[in-house]
Amino acid sequence: MANIFTRFKKQIETSDRNTENSLKTHYYKGTFNQVFQSVEKLFHDDADCRVTTVSKEHGEIAVEIHKPVPCFLIVTIVSVKPMETAVDFHISSERFSLLGMYPQLKKRIESYYEKINRLHNLLEIRKNS
Repeated sequence: MANIFTRFKKQIETSDRNTENSLKTHYYKGTFNQVFQSVEKLFHDDADCRVTTVSKEHGEIAVEIHKPVPCFLIVTIVSVKPMETAVDFHISSERFSLLGMYPQLKKRIESYYEKINRLHNLLEIRKNS
């Protein structure tokens, strides 16, 4: 029954505690500046996205996504160790879908992680203990 309700969620947040492995925090080899700059460039170069706010002090990038589904994304980048940086996403949409927004939002997050995986070495996705 929980899967039915999950399907209609209009927001997703990645974290170490997420039950789905693809939605867990991803840890990359690289300094904060390296990862932050490449993630910022990734969204600036995407024609379907508009970067609205960049706060390097807080490690956050806010992005409006126009296609295929209008939504709002906040990327959080945190330095964990000198050469280990974590990336998390919080994505939400006001749009209604008869089939539910969750699968589309999840697919969007997974595609962004795949793009970052091509730019930086993925160190780990921490499993629940």
